[in-house]
Amino acid sequence: MGWGARLLCLWVGLLLAGCADTGYYTQSVRGHLKLMVAARPVDDWLTDAHTAEPLRARLRLAQELRRFSVTELHLPDNASYQRFADLQRRYVVWNVVAAPVLSLELKKWCFPVVGCVGYRGYFAEADAQALAAELRTQGLEASVYGVPAYSTLGWMNWLGGDPLLNTFVTLPDGELARLMFHELAHQVLYVAGDTPFNESFATAVERLGGARWLATQASPEARKIFAAYDQRRQQFRALTRNTRQSLTDIYEQNSPLALDNQARTAMKNKVMQDFKTNYAALKQSWGGYNGYDAWVAQANNATFGAQAAYDDLVPAFEALFERAGRDWPHFFEAVKQLAQQPEPARMQQLQALRGNTPSSTPGNSAGARPLATSGNPFHSL
Repeated sequence: MGWGARLLCLWVGLLLAGCADTGYYTQSVRGHLKLMVAARPVDDWLTDAHTAEPLRARLRLAQELRRFSVTELHLPDNASYQRFADLQRRYVVWNVVAAPVLSLELKKWCFPVVGCVGYRGYFAEADAQALAAELRTQGLEASVYGVPAYSTLGWMNWLGGDPLLNTFVTLPDGELARLMFHELAHQVLYVAGDTPFNESFATAVERLGGARWLATQASPEARKIFAAYDQRRQQFRALTRNTRQSLTDIYEQNSPLALDNQARTAMKNKVMQDFKTNYAALKQSWGGYNGYDAWVAQANNATFGAQAAYDDLVPAFEALFERAGRDWPHFFEAVKQLAQQPEPARMQQLQALRGNTPSSTPGNSAGARPLATSGNPFHSL
């Protein structure tokens, strides 16, 4: 059976598993199928006389990062990132997130196997925007953001694995390393329906692995570029984290003197305005760097709620890495054991770890690639 036919069988299996949203699954399978067809082995690109030298250099770097991920970080050694596809667009998918007007709790969509997640992804931006518009008519705050990469969790390795894409291969060296390590971490472990666990774990791997690669393998110029990039990111993440906490304080007041919705809305609007004012000052201190403008322009409960999945538990996983003696196999085994526990128990342990050990590694990558997940049925990220 050809791999295209096998992918079709997978789609049929998903439908038989209980999902009646055939239109959504059709676009997901077609989009991924086009991606797989476009991908060619990296060696073919490197030996092709028509391959531009800048792309050739990026593919060589990606090969080096892939070897490092296996030999130094003990990430899966499989077919992923052994091929490359030029999709002729900026993003591979577009995600939709939504939340109530007075809450940061994301609307969830449920899929067979991967469970429920707080986003829904589309291979066409127009489809994502259409869903966002529909959600707004339901009284929700919605946002659409482009995603440069997603993971099939290793399920598609028999079809050639997750390919390198033009949507992310041109990132600065340190960012490319972190993104690849993040996506490969999803192939180590994925807990159905627990987005904060999955994304915080992968983000911890990208931070720790990225720091190691930068310290031992990167050129001085690459480290300099990353340092400037990461300083802006950490400042921006601090601003959004403080804003998110202010919004949470407003929305979760449960005292007898709790505010009514009108008062909460007024306070929320003030917090959002302060956020934009503070961002403008931060941007000025960066000399006008505008890499976060798009995120700020559409900032709402949905964007802040989605961001939390990538932040909140990362210090806990970093503490667990230290407890494992900074040994990658031992760390992965500890995370897998944690994942086997009921959600309340593993959350309690993570909260204890987070409280005992502050984060000491550079900031989250979500500033560079606003989030990095995709809500297609294969899961992305």
